[in-house]
This record gives sequence, structure tokens and C-alpha cells, in this order.
Amino acid sequence: MAIESNAVVAQTGGNPFLRAVAAISTVAGWVSATMIVSAVGITCQMIYVRFVLNGSTVWQTEAVIYLVIAATLIGLPYVQRLRGHVNVDLIPLALPMKARKVLATITLSLSIVIVAIMLYYGYDYWHFAWERGWRSDTVWGPPLWIPYLSLPIGFGLLLLQLIADFIAMWTDVDPPFGLQDT
Repeated sequence: MAIESNAVVAQTGGNPFLRAVAAISTVAGWVSATMIVSAVGITCQMIYVRFVLNGSTVWQTEAVIYLVIAATLIGLPYVQRLRGHVNVDLIPLALPMKARKVLATITLSLSIVIVAIMLYYGYDYWHFAWERGWRSDTVWGPPLWIPYLSLPIGFGLLLLQLIADFIAMWTDVDPPFGLQDT
């Protein structure tokens, strides 16, 4: 049985770069989903230990927090590939295709610049934690560079997907905003 979807997915055409970025974004989505499932499993284990065994938990709450944050960041490129971010397409729909392409160019360019800045500072923060050997001040005390690594990875992969979207639009592989000319 085939499942039909009305979702707009970033097109890749025959471009090997676009196909590679799409594959990387899809893997990031699967990793993100796995992190969420793991967080749910750890939460269930924590509830069992606390309320059935009447024991204390040491690492579970912190691990769940780190997993959910990492899943959010690492899942960004997959959501961008599926055009799943909240958007309002009233203005692009009202514009002719050439104006729509100009607006998409401005929007993608600004997004690329902002995400590149976030990548820079995310990498800087991760590297600082790694270099200084920061550890969580909880009983578990994991090294903080591990959860902070999701910052440069997530923003780096999102930047890569945004660049691929920009290239796909300018090579006419994918229409601006994923909207066909009406």
C-alpha cells in the first residue's frame, strides 16, 4: 500500500551535490528521530526506577534534556529539506515568478548568513567547552563538549541544506519557496 503525501520536498534533480546534501539531511533526520525515541525510552526507565522501584535517578533527566536538544538541532536540515518549518506563503503566492525568485534569493541569503553566524558561535562555544574540559556540575557530570557538539553539527548541516536549496533554486531544479508558477 503506497502512502501519498502532499509534502513539498526539496528537489535534487540529477545534481550530485544536491542529492548528497539530501541524503545527509535524511540521515540527520533519522539520527534525530533515534534520539527522540531514546529520550522516551530513558524517560520510561526513569519513571520505573523512581515510582516502581522507589529508587533515585542520577543521569536520566540530564540525558533526556541533552538528547531532546540535540535531536532538535540535528533535525533542522531534515525539516528544511521537507519544507516543514512554519511559513506564510501569502506574499510569494501573490507575486509573479521573477519577483518570487528575488524574494526567495533575499530570504535564503539572509538565512544562510544568520545560520553561518550561529554555526561560528556554536563551534566557538563547543570548542571552548572542549578545550577547557568543562563538565556538568551534576552528580553524573558528563563532559559538556559532547552535548554542545550538537550546536556546530546541527547548524552546519542546516547551512549545507540552505546552500543546497539556494543552488537548486538558481539552477531551476526547485522553484522558489517550492511553489510552482500558477
